Amino acid sequence: MSSSIPRSAAVAAVVSAALAAGLLAGSASASAEDGAGVRIHDIQGTTRVSPLVGQQVTGVTGIVTGVRTYGSRGFWIQDPTPDANPATSEGLFVFTSSVPTVAVGDAVSVNGTVTEYVPGGLASGNQSLTQLSKPVVTVLSQGNPVPAPVTISSWSVPGAYAPEGDPAAGGSINGLTLKPRTYALDYYESLEGTNVRIGSSRVVGATDPYSELWVTVKPWENANRRGGTVYGSYEDQNTGRLQVQSLVPIAQQPFPKANVGDVLAGATEGPLDFNQYGGYTLTARTLGTVVDRGLERETTDRQHKNELAVATYNVENLDPSDPQEKFDALAKAVVENLASPDIVALEEIQDDNGAKNDGTVSAGQTVKKFTDAIVAAGGPAYDWRSVDPENNEDGGEPGGNIRQVFLFNPARVSFTDRPGGDATTATGVTGRKGHAALTVSPGRIDPANAAWADSRKPLAGEFVFRGRTVFVIANHFGSKGGDESIVSHHQPPNRSSEAKRLLQAQAVNGFVKQLLAVEKQADVLVVGDINDFEFSGTTKALTDGGALYPAVKSLPRGERYSYVYQGNSQVLDQILTSPGIHHFEYDSVHINAEFADQDSDHDPQVLRFRP
Repeated sequence: MSSSIPRSAAVAAVVSAALAAGLLAGSASASAEDGAGVRIHDIQGTTRVSPLVGQQVTGVTGIVTGVRTYGSRGFWIQDPTPDANPATSEGLFVFTSSVPTVAVGDAVSVNGTVTEYVPGGLASGNQSLTQLSKPVVTVLSQGNPVPAPVTISSWSVPGAYAPEGDPAAGGSINGLTLKPRTYALDYYESLEGTNVRIGSSRVVGATDPYSELWVTVKPWENANRRGGTVYGSYEDQNTGRLQVQSLVPIAQQPFPKANVGDVLAGATEGPLDFNQYGGYTLTARTLGTVVDRGLERETTDRQHKNELAVATYNVENLDPSDPQEKFDALAKAVVENLASPDIVALEEIQDDNGAKNDGTVSAGQTVKKFTDAIVAAGGPAYDWRSVDPENNEDGGEPGGNIRQVFLFNPARVSFTDRPGGDATTATGVTGRKGHAALTVSPGRIDPANAAWADSRKPLAGEFVFRGRTVFVIANHFGSKGGDESIVSHHQPPNRSSEAKRLLQAQAVNGFVKQLLAVEKQADVLVVGDINDFEFSGTTKALTDGGALYPAVKSLPRGERYSYVYQGNSQVLDQILTSPGIHHFEYDSVHINAEFADQDSDHDPQVLRFRP
């Protein structure tokens, strides 16, 4: 993906389909019946959808405020004499498809078709961007001053995020009149295409590979001590977040690298765009300067000799074709930042030839390369256990066959092998005299359950530490793919992926209850990339009946995160404990998610306790 979001040339077809589906119905009549002499605020209207959508307009005038020569090519114009209605934007994107021939400061007159482009397509649920397509552009004069920017600041952005969607429109907010003084999404929409600016702002989402970062204009909003903005509930969407891109091609001016907590200092100014990967985005004509605030990677405490340390770490599609530098960096993190845990549950270990789709499912080479790197970094000689999946049955990158793997330090902990486990054989619970055991170890939990279709099956293992049995269940629940963005035109957004994770959570919860039914005080840890928040229905299903406790809730609210997405520091990775684990120390070790340079996109989690 480039630093701008590409658009299909078939904008008219998208709009026609949207109109037919009733998703982009206009909200008002045109100010001029023949489409002549309309102004930008007439096109933008007072809702998210133009009242003139689908119509030809002529003589739309404005000053060019920004030009994009790559990706979605086009330019923005703005009316220098606005109306008095705060709900109507005075800016507009003109989609040219080819490299524009205008320059910032040109006064232009544009004929074209009013369209509503939906980044990501109608099925994405995204809001649409009002624009002129198939334009005929006449330059009237050059060198004009750009209209003064609207300053987006802590006081200008409302505290409420979005209105409730209209039930009669399937929960859509498209037809609702904008209330920019009441709702943050309405405020940003009222500035769509407008020249805006932000002052010095804290970075809350590090520079990503697509040359974009996230800032907040509300420095106090759910802030944590490392500079991020914590996402703590579906009702609190952190209204001050804003994505920043640059209009200057990267070849001309490299985009700055910034970590969470850094400051984008000075003025950043340019048109406000809307795209698929983040919604409202300041496309900077003038970009501030990144001030490094020196964020450092965390290191957890080393476990005492009578403490068991268990970690979970998503290593992001690791396979032998990855450069040795990635293996070395991940290994160094295990040894130094995680203090060599006794057990490490790894997610996203790929098979021995990675994404090559040739039927290979074994991962011995991948794991050996990683464990060798750990030894080279000064760590223990980890042994390991896993179960190979069936080819292309567990989701993830086609041909990659990702799976969970247990690493364990045999000098500190032993693994209880109970043979018979394979991709399709379920492990069960047995036991006598109040001591639970697995029928198969390592083994998969209920792999035939439809909840695990095209998804990773939980890996259960039985360990012994200082004479005490500990059960660890490593998970990688279904992704959030298919969910609508928090900037969706449906409010609240549709989170369709939750249905699958709910079933997965119920299956794991049921298995834990089987263990506890045999041994009430059994030490059980459910760990991994749960792909859901600590306040989600998924987590509630995992904890049903008091079978488990989400250990991340033992942390202060500002420390509850393992992943940063669109400027929100949030929980995806978790360790949950059974009631028999009375006292523990928990640490979300922040070494990746907040940094532009990452070894993985997830932060590992560590729990220490005395069995």
